[in-house]
Amino acid sequence: MALTKIECDRATCPPGKPFARLADGRGMYLEITAAGGKYWRMKYRHAGKEKRLALGVYPEVTLAEARKHRERAREVLASGEDPGQIKREARLTRANLDANTFEKVARQWWDHWKGPRSPRHSDYVLRRLEADVFPALGAMPTANITAPQLLAMAKRIEARGALDIAKRALQTCGQIMRYAVAHGLIERNPSADVRPSDALRPRRKENYARLDAKDVPELLRKIEAYQGSAYTRLAMKLMACTFVRTGELIGARWEEFDLKAAEWRIPAQRMKMRLPHIVPLAPQAVEVLQALQTLSGGRLLLFPGERDHERHMSNNTILAALKRMGYAGRMTGHGFRGIASTMLHEQGFAHHLIELQLAHQERDQVAAAYNHATYLAERRAMMNAWASHLDRLRKGVDAIDVVTPAA
Repeated sequence: MALTKIECDRATCPPGKPFARLADGRGMYLEITAAGGKYWRMKYRHAGKEKRLALGVYPEVTLAEARKHRERAREVLASGEDPGQIKREARLTRANLDANTFEKVARQWWDHWKGPRSPRHSDYVLRRLEADVFPALGAMPTANITAPQLLAMAKRIEARGALDIAKRALQTCGQIMRYAVAHGLIERNPSADVRPSDALRPRRKENYARLDAKDVPELLRKIEAYQGSAYTRLAMKLMACTFVRTGELIGARWEEFDLKAAEWRIPAQRMKMRLPHIVPLAPQAVEVLQALQTLSGGRLLLFPGERDHERHMSNNTILAALKRMGYAGRMTGHGFRGIASTMLHEQGFAHHLIELQLAHQERDQVAAAYNHATYLAERRAMMNAWASHLDRLRKGVDAIDVVTPAA
């Protein structure tokens, strides 16, 4: 006889018995324990073995719902599969999904990825994930994340005007998803279906402001006469001579310099391309460094901060100085690189020498690691000629003797 709801409600375990069972038919029964618990069970045979399948707890799972579970299990059994094994596999899958949330996988990726990166850069990437990505996707199982969800996350960042951050967030998520695929955590990468250029508004490319060649002599004279901080004036002079990036300049440490050899060896972790870079120092650059040594008083940094001497000067210090000199919107620290590139090309120096000195290395690690130190003699000649050229411009000497460098 099939059970009724009243029978299920009134069912109890006889005294002295560990449990009692009330059959409903087709293998299903209600098991009542001595403690008062009521559990739906189904008895079945698969591959010649008798087995039990849990169908839920009464009354959370009603009699009607338990019967539906039984019929689905019997359909699986009729197809030759074991409904108990399928249920165990589904439970394990759900557990894995819950364990492999996007935030957990992302932090695993970050631990793997950060190795060769500078602490400053790797910490920035993690902070951006925590601020923008984890609130939207962090609690979701990585395997369940779709391309539209990735796009929605990036669109929210874009909506506040942070176009570059939105693009980088999508790119970082793509790296995390590739890591998950490689480690068998997901089967495919949904970010492959979304390209930043297809999904986000393009940002108008802005060139770094820089002066025309005709304005450079006056700039050099204004730098020489700059009345602000001596550190700032010498920083601008050294940047003009070496045309390194602003971050590479202001973070410079004395341990990187060999004034006798007239070389500045910037370690890989401070370079944009994460490869070491050699800057041959012209006599004029060495003279600037000697003046800085007199100022520094044994400090580790060439350009300490105004208030905290244990930290380097602000990234905006040079820009602010140029603004005070009358170059707001016309010249930036990065502009020295563009000026040097243009004028050195005009003077006939080989393109590959200029590109190497600008540290525009190719992405191939082996070739780039070799090239960072090659053509050093030729680059030294170029840098000496460049510094001498700047001296002539500052002094107003029009006639310039240009020695054609070796190819």
